[in-house]
Amino acid sequence: MARSVYVTGIDRGDGRQVVDLGVMELLTRQVDRVGVFRPLVHDGPDRLFELLRARYRLTQSPASVYGLDYHEASAVQAEQGTDELVSLLVERFHRVAREYEVVLVLGSDFAATQLPDELALNARLANEFGASVIAVVGGKGQTAESVRSETGNAYRAYAGLGCDVLAMIVNRVAPEDRERIAERLTARLPVPCSVLPDDPALSAPTVAQVTAALDGTVLLGDEAGLSRDALDFVFGGAMLPNVLNALTPGCMVVTPGDRSDLVIGALAAHSAGTPPIAGLLLTLDERPGADILRLAARLAPGTPVVAVAGGSFPTAAELFTLEGKLNAATPRKAETALGVFERHVDTAGLLARLSVARSARVTPMMFEHDLLEQARAKRRRVVLPEGTEERVLRAADVLLRRDVCELTLLGDADVIRKKAADLGIDLAGTQLIDPQTSGLRQSFAERYAQLRAHRGVTVELAYDVVSDVNYFGTLMVQEGHADGMVSGSVHSTAATIRPAFEIIKTKPDASIVSSVFFMCLADKVLVYGDCAVNPDPDAEQLADIAVQSAATAARFGVEPRIAMLSYSTGTSGTGADVDKVREATERVRAARPDLRIEGPIQYDAAVEPSVAATKLPGSKVAGQATVLIFPDLNTGNNTYKAVQRSAGAVAVGPVLQGLRKPVNDLSRGALVQDIVNTVAITAIQAQGEE
Repeated sequence: MARSVYVTGIDRGDGRQVVDLGVMELLTRQVDRVGVFRPLVHDGPDRLFELLRARYRLTQSPASVYGLDYHEASAVQAEQGTDELVSLLVERFHRVAREYEVVLVLGSDFAATQLPDELALNARLANEFGASVIAVVGGKGQTAESVRSETGNAYRAYAGLGCDVLAMIVNRVAPEDRERIAERLTARLPVPCSVLPDDPALSAPTVAQVTAALDGTVLLGDEAGLSRDALDFVFGGAMLPNVLNALTPGCMVVTPGDRSDLVIGALAAHSAGTPPIAGLLLTLDERPGADILRLAARLAPGTPVVAVAGGSFPTAAELFTLEGKLNAATPRKAETALGVFERHVDTAGLLARLSVARSARVTPMMFEHDLLEQARAKRRRVVLPEGTEERVLRAADVLLRRDVCELTLLGDADVIRKKAADLGIDLAGTQLIDPQTSGLRQSFAERYAQLRAHRGVTVELAYDVVSDVNYFGTLMVQEGHADGMVSGSVHSTAATIRPAFEIIKTKPDASIVSSVFFMCLADKVLVYGDCAVNPDPDAEQLADIAVQSAATAARFGVEPRIAMLSYSTGTSGTGADVDKVREATERVRAARPDLRIEGPIQYDAAVEPSVAATKLPGSKVAGQATVLIFPDLNTGNNTYKAVQRSAGAVAVGPVLQGLRKPVNDLSRGALVQDIVNTVAITAIQAQGEE
């Protein structure tokens, strides 16, 4: 029987979706197959389940997720009684529980449900499901004392009804009250209690949600612009200078559509980054002329301009009742929500109380979750030289929202701010440095000249060299201004790693710098090396690559069982290429007898138990290898790409190894998630270098 977790509340408006999302993140970090069950559901689309399905790649049929809608439940309870209602819901829950390792149960939302004593119904369902309870209390607009009392009462209510209460979570409290409330509740309650502050970005509607609610027409703007959060509303009726003074970061300017001066002025302010706005809402169904719209599009490409039919007063009345909602169309809100949850909940402690055994399979999602969790545990500063690249900015947005690490972006600061504003990205707390104008440039030039004096490099020449973002970023790492660097989304591998070879250099116990890819297959993670750096390593270098790759695997939770790959297995083949692999294997055995290694061995014998039983019976590595070392770059690079494309594997890397301090290269085709993963890996490597 699956273990289940029942997330419930005591009243509407508790922002419980943040907790639902956070618990789902914890569960999918541990197990491969997590089911979702919502006993009671309203008519219409279920935004939260659609978000969970999209984010966690759930294959569960939507029909199996729901028990009854509220109208059906109310009718069953009225006509046949509560026992019959509970019986029906228990039967439908068990249909899901039979199919999954763990089930996340989403309790009722206390919103116009017409069900008597809804808290007691949730408690009984949790007991009948055999589910542990996480109870959520909303604190928005309440005093600290009121929140404390309500939370204590909620705990006693659920515990008194026989529930196994795992934890209490108070959500949406005033940030200034968070610590005081947490201290008092920790002393009073016998279960862990977490207190989450109200985050304006979570309750703010996106421009797209504003547009939909007001039945607006998008005159200008792209998808990224429409996904911006409208953190505030500024109503433009005054003269332009007064309106400009009233603008706040992330605000949406509401003005009659015939005020072209305010349209152009607000967009010009956005373009200059003083401040970046979410967009414009034009009332009275008035629309600027084509010439004004063309100018507006050039001033702030992508920034939304939306027209609505209503006047300013009725529009304002509707705007102030809108709240942002987590759904599949708001992935950035989901990242913010998870960041809030992970910052203020003891996730390790909660996971221990859930007592969910980790799956033997390690899925790509589980591996990616673990990367972010490890990086967050001891935050490091990572420098990203390609600060004006859109994918890098989007990755930075995710990393900042999830609180994974501290970031430094290199490039013209004004250009970075403008691009971030156009993408609706808040870079607050991010260090921006322009190598051309930085006060560090002179000292870096002197340091580089010192390091390369044997090559005839003068300070004057070095002054030009260190203005290059990759050289500047590498020197930041070398001189302790950053803990690691990630580049390569628009630079070649050579441009990224050459500065590291010149400045950071190899570790004393490493003869060369090499690389690995983490190949996340459907049911396991393999480590491939070297697929990116060394064209044709000799036996000594190949042995070094194997030892380094085993250490990297272990650092990231992959138990190293090394296969030294060749076109023959055991003693079946001869030739210079096979001899090189055989010699490298013996070198590793002599230097590191603690490592499990087999070679030469063919790929199929390395990973497939049935083949291994025939070709190398009794081997402790064959058929279960986790670290696969290729004899040369041609073989390795082609193999990882073939597996990536044909098997649908997620390839994380290349991860460089052997350097004194972490520098990692990106593929120029890297996706945003690839960059996020590589930055997390770099931060974890930096933790190990401390």
